[in-house]
Amino acid sequence: MIVKAVTKRNIDTICCSLSAGDEHLAFVHKTYGTPPLWDRPTGFGTLLQIILEQQVSLASAKACFDKLSAHLGEVTPKGLLTLNDIELKTIGFSRQKTAYARHLSEAVLQQHIDLHGLDSLPDTEVKAALIELKGVGEWTSDIYLLMAMLRPDVMPRGDIALHEAYRRLTGADKRPDSQEFIEMAEKWRPYRSVAARLLWHYYLSERAEART
Repeated sequence: MIVKAVTKRNIDTICCSLSAGDEHLAFVHKTYGTPPLWDRPTGFGTLLQIILEQQVSLASAKACFDKLSAHLGEVTPKGLLTLNDIELKTIGFSRQKTAYARHLSEAVLQQHIDLHGLDSLPDTEVKAALIELKGVGEWTSDIYLLMAMLRPDVMPRGDIALHEAYRRLTGADKRPDSQEFIEMAEKWRPYRSVAARLLWHYYLSERAEART
C-alpha cells in the first residue's frame, strides 16, 4: 500500500522496504538507523525559511530566520512588510531575498496563493503553483513538498548534499549532476522522499564522525 504522507509511524517501515531493494540504502539504515523526519509546519514561515536556505548553509539561514522571529514575534506576511530594506538587511536578508520575501508576502496577502489550500492538490500542481512565486524554483518547491507537506515521492532537484552523499556511498569517481541524479533516483519510487532522507542522514552522520 502506498502511503499518502511520510510520518514518524511509517518512516522506518519505508526505510526497510527501500533497503530490501538497494544495498547502499540498506547500509545507511543499518549503520545509522532511521533518519529524522525533519518535518516542518506548512505555511508562510516555512516557505520563507526554505527561500532563505537557497545557496547558503542551513545554519546561516536559520540564524537569519531566528533574528526575524525575534524581531516580529510571529513571522507573518503582514509583519514582514512592516520592515524596510535596511531593517531586513540588518537581520541578514540579501537584496535578492528581500525582494523574494516581499513578493511572497504580497502574494499571500492578496490571495494569489493559498499555501494551506495546496494540501488537496497532487505534487505536480503544488509545484506549478509554488513556482509561480518569484524566487521559488524546483529545489525550493521540492523541499516544501518533502518537509512541510510530507509527500512520499519527492526527490529535490539540484541538492548538492544528496549528490555528494550518493557519490560517497556508492564509491563513484565523480558526483552526478542534477539530471543524472534525478534519473538514478527513479529506482526509489514511490518513496524517493525517504531515500532522500536516508542520503541526508548518511551525509550528516559522516560529517559528524569526521569532526570527532
